[in-house]
Amino acid sequence: MANKIVFSPPFPPSIMNVACAMAPADFEFQVIAQDDPDFAQAIQDADYFMGFPREHMGQAFYDMAPNLKLVQLISAGYDRLDVEAARQSRVPVSNNGGSNSVAVAEHTLMLILAVYKQVVRDHNNVVNGKWRVGDFADLRIYELAGKTLGIVGLGTIGKKVVRRAQAFDMRVQYYDAIRLSEDQEDALGVRFVLFPELLRTSDVVSLHMPLNEQTRNMMGAREFATMKNDAIFINTCRGPVVDEEALHHALTGGQIAAAGLDVMVEEPPPADHPLFALDNVTFTPHTAGPTLENWTKAFRNGFDNIQRVAAGRQPMWVIPELREPVL
Repeated sequence: MANKIVFSPPFPPSIMNVACAMAPADFEFQVIAQDDPDFAQAIQDADYFMGFPREHMGQAFYDMAPNLKLVQLISAGYDRLDVEAARQSRVPVSNNGGSNSVAVAEHTLMLILAVYKQVVRDHNNVVNGKWRVGDFADLRIYELAGKTLGIVGLGTIGKKVVRRAQAFDMRVQYYDAIRLSEDQEDALGVRFVLFPELLRTSDVVSLHMPLNEQTRNMMGAREFATMKNDAIFINTCRGPVVDEEALHHALTGGQIAAAGLDVMVEEPPPADHPLFALDNVTFTPHTAGPTLENWTKAFRNGFDNIQRVAAGRQPMWVIPELREPVL
């Protein structure tokens, strides 16, 4: 009997066509929504689940899938996943293996540039018939060269941000609970600092860590008050790592200069969100990861990992919380 992969939720046809074309020929590949009445029957004899995590993937999900050998995510983040249910069911969960790391790293630099170069303000002025509003002293446009970038979370994405920032002649320092060796730091050209020191000495603070109970609200009133008052703040990881009320206070009270946000605590946010009233915040709608190139890389990593498990090998990219208990 062929190994069976259940894919959910379905993506738009153009994206699903890429996945179907890449699916291993000797595997059954079924695409179905989790709210479809036939989902329970589809997952019952599935060997692998592939797709995005959803809140209702709790113990009942694993009970429906007694043959499940791997949950293979297309996303990097897994904060919506019931990790304890996966642990109890002894099913390893792997994320996308960094397939979106180039996209997010590029988006991070784009936000830094957009904030420093006042791109949104200039665009709005030009299309509204305003050319070069104010004098050059008031424009407050800055260069990246010579600025210190502080990266919080030096994983796959963080490392790619380092290389791109260095191309702009930025100095880079980092904080991570798992520190690189001295040789690795030298090779990457980064310097380790403690978290408070990073906040105190960086011109740009950029977050690149997963959302968990340790990182939730890690950027609060104390942390923003520690930052330089001309520093900017960038978040492309997950919204709930930031206390948005504290961020609003920091932006309106002159504790920091500006922010670039791809993620928010509530998505989509309410139309009257207080941050929307500020002209020193640049927003994108959680679009750092999904580039056209990224889908191919994510599917390639996912199918390769599934084939590894089918061949009796250990899966790659298992989320940290499940590496020891499951394998």
